Amino acid sequence: MTDLGLYRHLDQMTPWNDRLQVLEVIGVSDEAPDVKTFTFRSDNQTWFRYKPGQFVTLELPTSDGPLMRTYTLSSSPSRPFSIAVTVKAQAGSTGTRWMFDHLTPGSHVKAYGPTGDFSLHSHPAAKYLFISAGSGVTPMMSMLRWLNDCAPWTDVGFVNCARRPEEIIFRKELELLGSRMPGLSLGFMIEERSSREGWFGHMGRIDAIRLPLLAPDFREREIFCCGPDPFMRAVRGMLDSAGFDMTKYHQESFAAPVAEEIPAPFTSPAENGAAIVAEAATPIRFALSDVDAECVAGQTVLQTARASGVRIPAACEFGLCGTCKVRKVAGNVEMSHNGGILDHEIDDGFILACCSKPLSALEIEA
Repeated sequence: MTDLGLYRHLDQMTPWNDRLQVLEVIGVSDEAPDVKTFTFRSDNQTWFRYKPGQFVTLELPTSDGPLMRTYTLSSSPSRPFSIAVTVKAQAGSTGTRWMFDHLTPGSHVKAYGPTGDFSLHSHPAAKYLFISAGSGVTPMMSMLRWLNDCAPWTDVGFVNCARRPEEIIFRKELELLGSRMPGLSLGFMIEERSSREGWFGHMGRIDAIRLPLLAPDFREREIFCCGPDPFMRAVRGMLDSAGFDMTKYHQESFAAPVAEEIPAPFTSPAENGAAIVAEAATPIRFALSDVDAECVAGQTVLQTARASGVRIPAACEFGLCGTCKVRKVAGNVEMSHNGGILDHEIDDGFILACCSKPLSALEIEA
């Protein structure tokens, strides 16, 4: 039985702190074939502050050790007492399959975030167009739920693509929102018919002919796109060819760039047969672990930490998810990130270990 005496008003609570608190699963629901929504709350009566469309990184305690997986929040910050992720288990999924098999109400997981810039709040406009395919609907759902709660009159078009009718994630809720939000124009598109249910809507793949039918004024809208990488490439190319102002196009992707191999320190034989190291290693002190290490030329702080037995949680490893955020107590680094850290966090001394290389001796809180 729920103890309603535990209820506290929002102004009596503090925001969730991903470095101190874990999440408890409070609900698991089926959305479509191989798609489930997992809803979480904080153990410590905190509330969740984030932008609709942002993501979190879950640390899954598998038998082979902690496994990091990044998922977009499908919930809305207008309902701040819980968060939810909606995930699809692909054929080769490891983390998502583990969640399906092991996460039940009462389970606990560590999470990091929220972070990300894929949000209508980061790109305000008079009119929006959401284009999604498959599980790429999740950030759009977060933004649409927020609009329904806070600005239901907003002019927003939504084109949602799926392979079959039964694979349209959130279909019933979307249709309900379509009947309630006067400014919402909703269009579904499937690739093939199904024996499970009839279909009388649009069929095929979105292209230069179908897009104007679904969103005639798409050139006037701020466009958000999310889905498989081939889908997003096709949409981006189509819009570019149509003369769309691409500064108003935004897409969400967790695909990492091609990793570059870190070269070993260069050595050359000296006249007396000894090796000469071309570039000296940089000392790094990991203060919380009481470990002193040396970072060879070309290595990141994260790579040095791993080589020294110091654990810094990390997921994407190309500066997007923000999971490896640590405080730099002393020293300077060169950091090339992809939006996983905010300016005020950098000003406060934080770095992303995965994409930071030392320019001097460092002391890190890790």
